[in-house]
Amino acid sequence: MPADAELPMMKKIDRPPIRWLVLALTAASLCIGALAPVNVAEAQEQRYQRRSILDILLGRRYLDESPQVPDAPQPRRQQQRKRPPPQKAVINTRTAPPVRPPVQEEPVVQKLGDAKKILIVGDFLASGLGDGLTAAFETSPGVVVEARGNVSSGLVRDDYYDWPEQLPKMIDELKPVIVVVMIGANDRQQMVTDTAKERFRTDGWLAEYRRRVLSFGKEVTDRKIPLLWVGLPAFESDQMTADAAQMNQLYRNQVESIGGEFVDIWDGFVDENSNFIVTGSDVNGQQVRLRTSDGINLTQAGRRKLAFYVEKPARRILGTQASPDLVRLDESALPGLGLPTNPVQHTVPISLSDPNLDGGTELLGARPPPVTLTKSPRDLLVEQGEMTPAPVGRVDDYRMPAAKTPAEVSVK
Repeated sequence: MPADAELPMMKKIDRPPIRWLVLALTAASLCIGALAPVNVAEAQEQRYQRRSILDILLGRRYLDESPQVPDAPQPRRQQQRKRPPPQKAVINTRTAPPVRPPVQEEPVVQKLGDAKKILIVGDFLASGLGDGLTAAFETSPGVVVEARGNVSSGLVRDDYYDWPEQLPKMIDELKPVIVVVMIGANDRQQMVTDTAKERFRTDGWLAEYRRRVLSFGKEVTDRKIPLLWVGLPAFESDQMTADAAQMNQLYRNQVESIGGEFVDIWDGFVDENSNFIVTGSDVNGQQVRLRTSDGINLTQAGRRKLAFYVEKPARRILGTQASPDLVRLDESALPGLGLPTNPVQHTVPISLSDPNLDGGTELLGARPPPVTLTKSPRDLLVEQGEMTPAPVGRVDDYRMPAAKTPAEVSVK
């Protein structure tokens, strides 16, 4: 076979069919796609999509036909947060506020076994008065406050709470030295009597109410117990304030007629124009809230101020029993006097001739008085009636001025 005839056959042998080449490229791409990460496979697919079918069939090679697998994405390093530089201590040049010492609770004063009792009766205002009066006498060991108020009670609804029946029982049980009454805030309503139903503020209502107030007060005064009847304060409602003023006048007249004392608190809860106030001066003169939001009840400061008006007559009646310095004196509390067992042995009589016990027998050492040759102005005045002449020019110098000589006259 000629040489030129062999060449085409060799070329056929050396050059593989195109379909084999396509199959080989496809297999290689599948292997690379299986080994490469997902993002690399996507990149290769995008690159092969950009090739045309003619380029694949003709077997053209691109420089990027075998694309280099990009480096696997490195995990992001967590950026270390820089710590802020330590702040320098700021020196405050201003004067630091003084450190307040811890508040020490005052010891509870133990009440004496024979302490005098103050009985407080009435409605919800009486209960608040009991709190304030308890605080007023908390340091007095000789006084105990017994508050027996009933919140919704009064002298009108005796079917709800019968005060004329309950008060004698309380007095017999506690044996108080003072009875304080504050009642009437719940009595602005219809009253049921034995004969009829009386509306509030009618003549029949007022007549029956006077009788009940008088009878209630006599339960105390007939037992010779001091009675302190506390009046009503002003309220936020103008109508309630007007009713309270009228009822206070009724209380004053009835209580004073049986020997009781009416305690007027009106000025402590109104302004200079006699109008209701929410905020006012407390017992220390500080501006505080005295009344609650309903315009009827009292705050803790208001209760203490209410008790301030009752405290003064109560202390006057109790006398030294209300003193905070009152203590019990018995054999266990007697101070040590240090008296000798045999006082005769330790008693030395004092000589009347030697009161200083210094051994002296004469006064002032028996020294003679100093001798003077000239007499004093006192001796001249007493013995001879002569007075030392006053200095020239003094107000008591009554001497006539000396006559001037001719030479002094000529000089002028």
